[in-house]
Amino acid sequence: MFDSPLGTAPLLAFALTVLFHLLAMKLFPRWNLLDFPERYGLTRGRLPYPAGILSICAFLLIFVFIQPVSLQASGVIGAVLLLGVTSVIDDRKPLPPLLRLVIQAAAAFLVFATGDCTGSRICSVTNPLEGIIGGDIIELNGSFPILSVLVTVFWLMLTVNALNWFDGIPGQVSAISTIGFLTIGFLALSARVDQPSLALLAFTIAGISLASFLFELPPPLVVLGDTGAMFFGLLLGVLTIFAGGKVATAFLVLGVPIIDLLFVTIRRIRTKRSPWKGSMAGEHLHHRLLEKGWHPLCILALTGAIGTAFGITALFLDTKEKMFSGVVLLLIMVMLSLYADRKGKNHP
Repeated sequence: MFDSPLGTAPLLAFALTVLFHLLAMKLFPRWNLLDFPERYGLTRGRLPYPAGILSICAFLLIFVFIQPVSLQASGVIGAVLLLGVTSVIDDRKPLPPLLRLVIQAAAAFLVFATGDCTGSRICSVTNPLEGIIGGDIIELNGSFPILSVLVTVFWLMLTVNALNWFDGIPGQVSAISTIGFLTIGFLALSARVDQPSLALLAFTIAGISLASFLFELPPPLVVLGDTGAMFFGLLLGVLTIFAGGKVATAFLVLGVPIIDLLFVTIRRIRTKRSPWKGSMAGEHLHHRLLEKGWHPLCILALTGAIGTAFGITALFLDTKEKMFSGVVLLLIMVMLSLYADRKGKNHP
């Protein structure tokens, strides 16, 4: 899978994405492909939007070039195109939340349907409670693999929405995505996975997300949009499955956006709001840290440091140790959430 002699693919992907962004900064204003700062109460000028389409174009060009034709590769391309086209439309004119969810599920199922248990399906999970409950492996793929379908689709929709909901500060999604792709790349090079071709793909997409980050670093020159956030979320989920279903590793890298999504969902349910309704001020951790006076770059540094620390740690841990690390990460997020909610003496 992903056999390629092209060792320069990551550099080529980075350069191509930079070129696309430079062209977009010239062409998008002429085509009126600009964002809507007034929707969010911002007073800055309009920026090229959605810039996520540039990362998708760079990925498709490189992916087709380095990846031999296969049903599995076609499934990934189809899922990226389906989600990408829908997201572009949604960025320009918001679509109903239910329709977006259905399309996300369809894209995730397309990845599942065109793969197998050695590729783009989660057919079993390692049991972290081995010896206490059950054996070392929990099989999901029976004669009718409904559990495998549900787990695979759920995981891909989780990574897609976690990254999308995390897109509250310029550069935050592309930064955590770069960390995630690099972690998967180094994991693929390890003796446990030993997939050099997968590492090449992960490092190639890391080059794309890193280039995107450079143009989003506050103050941003472009706006990623849901198009880019969902694209990076989908590929992080897909590459995790390609690496042998290393969901625990991905959870540690993406723990901040995933746990934040969980907290926001609980908040919305408690206030009798739809979990899929758009964000309100003060819902996400980054919103509340901004309200406490944190600079966007400080929040970027915090989330990036947490993702990097837990991502590096995950490369050397077994399943039980990863579960313990996940609990530690959850406690860190709880403490950060409590800190962000705490009112100062002069706070209204």
